[in-house]
Amino acid sequence: MSYPVGVPSVDLADFTSGDNARKASFVQALGSAYEDVGFVAVKNHLLNDQLSETLYAEVKKFFALPDEIKLKYEIPEQAGQRGYTSFGKEHAKGRSEGDLKEFWHFGQYVEDGDAIGKEYPQNVAVDELPNFNQAGKETYKALQETGKHMLRAIALYLGLDEFYFDAKIHNGNSILRPIHYPPITHEPKSAVRAAEHEDINLITLLMGASADGLQVLNKQGEWISVTALPEQLVVNVGDMLQRLTNNKLKSTTHRVVNPPREFWGTPRYSIPFFLHPRSEMRLDCLPSCVSSELNLHYTPISAGEYLNERLLEIGLKK
Repeated sequence: MSYPVGVPSVDLADFTSGDNARKASFVQALGSAYEDVGFVAVKNHLLNDQLSETLYAEVKKFFALPDEIKLKYEIPEQAGQRGYTSFGKEHAKGRSEGDLKEFWHFGQYVEDGDAIGKEYPQNVAVDELPNFNQAGKETYKALQETGKHMLRAIALYLGLDEFYFDAKIHNGNSILRPIHYPPITHEPKSAVRAAEHEDINLITLLMGASADGLQVLNKQGEWISVTALPEQLVVNVGDMLQRLTNNKLKSTTHRVVNPPREFWGTPRYSIPFFLHPRSEMRLDCLPSCVSSELNLHYTPISAGEYLNERLLEIGLKK
């Protein structure tokens, strides 16, 4: 199985190899892919297959729990920041009908005394599944570290210092989101598993999904299907990075479509990691991405302010 034409593949080992030529080649390939498509498939990342399989097994156990147990872990006053969010609560920007999914949020683990820890809700422990939270934490850390390397490559592509993003994402407001798209039991009115949207954050790292359904809108206006293979991650640009780069790097529209009717009885599981910076990071367009030929597309804003706007737009915050 391979990725369809239009979703390039890169090897993170080229970036971390210590070989300057391989590193430069990775930076150029990644940057070009993000300008052209906004998505890449990444191999030799830092999440091993065993941990990925362990988390998927735990996630399936959680979503199989009775509703009354899952609802114990839904905390409405946190706007879905941690714990469980029940079926149909979230919708795409500009839509009112809820997506056909339920999900869980693991958030940042602040373990170095950083004062920013006071800004974040605590992660929620699932009493019924003793291995659930440990698998989530280990996966969170592995994807966070992978994302740091990806952002270092992006910084070099943009002509910035390689470590430009490091302090900005240290203890950032990132989210690991296991998602369950249940079997479809009746004709949906107009809802899909996840309507077309762009991600809010800097970059998203997607572990292999359990079923097909993810589609990306290319520059020709065509929807192309993407399946994250077990040994690879799909990593895409989010709106924060698009905003920071004044549209140089593209936050690509994507969606999760309903399967053909004969597969309605098949559930789908997916675990994206939404890499966010600290809330005080400025998303003002980089001077290098603005010129007489490139008009300024966005007004100045912080990451925290922007996130709050978007949570209101997608229905997680009231």
